[in-house]
Amino acid sequence: MKLLIASDIHGSAYFCRKLLEAYDQEEADKLILLGDILYHGPRNDLPEEYAPKEVLAMLNAKKEEILCVRGNCDTEVDQMVLEFPILAEYGFLYEQGRMIFLTHGHVFNEQNLPMLKKGDVLLHGHTHVPVCREHAAYVYMNPGSVSIPKEKSPHSYMIYEDGLFVWKDLDRKEYLSYHL
Repeated sequence: MKLLIASDIHGSAYFCRKLLEAYDQEEADKLILLGDILYHGPRNDLPEEYAPKEVLAMLNAKKEEILCVRGNCDTEVDQMVLEFPILAEYGFLYEQGRMIFLTHGHVFNEQNLPMLKKGDVLLHGHTHVPVCREHAAYVYMNPGSVSIPKEKSPHSYMIYEDGLFVWKDLDRKEYLSYHL
């Protein structure tokens, strides 16, 4: 199964559109969203083409293909207009004998770890910075941000397929990879 993993759309219709174009071009089976879907949050400037109603319409059209966890900017009001679940604090994938713990990153992160066993993956967004960091007991990964990247990182997402994680910018150019 091929997964496209993204985080932190923050209501940008422009970058959501580019993400969904990449999703279609990648021919992914599922879109994993790691939170912060519609609202830009008080700490961020408005992203390009800030239009939460357009974002929700684009994502609702793909509702059967989306798995999502809750970001710190996602609320019950957002759930009222989105037609796929967004309020789970975390989720799990099991691949190649490892658990991939999916979360936004504002609760569970490198400073506050969930229950992980040796070799598991902590996968979250929130920081808007792409990361792949091996620790003695786990691997931490972050796809970066679709709409508001930080620390001079690209607008980005990840692809996961057959044990390989690949980070790409929204023009589908690969810039990092990690094999489980």
